Amino acid sequence: MSTSTPSTETKTEVTEKRIVVAVTVNRVDRTRTPQQVLDATKRRQYTNSDVVATMPSGGTGISENVTIEFFKLGKYASDDEVAKALEERGLVPDPYAQAAVNEADPSLADEYPNGTHWKDKDGNWCCAAFYRDGGGRIVYVSRNDDDWDDIWWFGGVRK
Repeated sequence: MSTSTPSTETKTEVTEKRIVVAVTVNRVDRTRTPQQVLDATKRRQYTNSDVVATMPSGGTGISENVTIEFFKLGKYASDDEVAKALEERGLVPDPYAQAAVNEADPSLADEYPNGTHWKDKDGNWCCAAFYRDGGGRIVYVSRNDDDWDDIWWFGGVRK
């Protein structure tokens, strides 16, 4: 098993007053546990271990050259609204790939605080958010009962 660190290539595109930031990560290790995925980002963690365990891997093995598209809604949005926005763009959440991007380029979330979400087996929305505050770089994973505010960029991979 290779232990090389993923690297990224970033492309920004502005269309119809929408900004899309596409990041290609060379390697997503889907053999890791969800906790190992978060640990690899080397961010301070604020997590609920029960929720972390529900984080979907999006596949098995090693995925290569995975492109994640980030977009910003620019308004407060519920998880249902975020899911609809992803669907409209032909994207699906991929928490492992999004974590790999934040692992490979820790500064990405400094400029683009980014989040993703999924539902647990009981239908509850769960989230992972990568950002920076005055104390440094953070990953937050928990159930999400609140709306996302207008600073967040949401990531997804093409269906």
